[in-house]
Amino acid sequence: MKLQHQAPHQDCFTNPTQEFWKILQWEPSTLQLQQLKTLQVLLRRYNQKVNLTRLIEGEDYWISQVFDSLWPLKKELNHAQKSLNCIDVGSGCGFPGLAIAIALPNSQLTLVDALRRKTNILKMMVKELRLEKRVQVISERIELTGQKKLYRSNFDLALARAVAPAPVTAEYLIPLLKHKGEALLYRGKWNDLDHQSLTKALSALNATLHKIQHIELPSERGIRHLIRLKANASCPKTYPRSVGIPSKRPLSFQIDDNLC
Repeated sequence: MKLQHQAPHQDCFTNPTQEFWKILQWEPSTLQLQQLKTLQVLLRRYNQKVNLTRLIEGEDYWISQVFDSLWPLKKELNHAQKSLNCIDVGSGCGFPGLAIAIALPNSQLTLVDALRRKTNILKMMVKELRLEKRVQVISERIELTGQKKLYRSNFDLALARAVAPAPVTAEYLIPLLKHKGEALLYRGKWNDLDHQSLTKALSALNATLHKIQHIELPSERGIRHLIRLKANASCPKTYPRSVGIPSKRPLSFQIDDNLC
């Protein structure tokens, strides 16, 4: 999917114009736009204390953060009144999770990151955005979260943006999905080797690759891919494996779990 358009002028990203939202095929309400602007201000403030992200100003923020977080969710954005339970794994500075929480005002978001210095700031940003009734922040390794009854098989959407190689990310996300839920893997480049590697891992997780989408970001910001995964049946209780094991011994290597 390639957007056919002339890139908006850099100046518009101080205050995105209607043309910007037209490219995204969604337009925020007045409140939502203010929340997105407030989020930018908060990132500027807290980035001085903890290195959260370098993508804060102008196009870096509005395209590489906001647009890149929301473009895979066209269906959900067009049915924003629907209530979804979503989890953002490796949330870092809050994307895509906080952008989605703002754009889907009836949905619940759980943000997970292993670094407490980041989750402490996420909690403060959630409070200042007045999202605390719908957004929960957890400081924990996802291998532990995925084995807890409260979170396992509980989410409509499980998302991860540039967290780990695809087979590893799939092992993090698939155990979190409820029946008919989807795992969304945000990727930059994608090729046949990536596809083959992920397919091997999905067999062990009782999941399939449902769809691959791609888009060219505005202002020649590059190609982005979105990998949609669905569970065929309940994920084996073995997964996710113990902390550190998914990244050290990816399922794509077809390592015998008895050796882990």
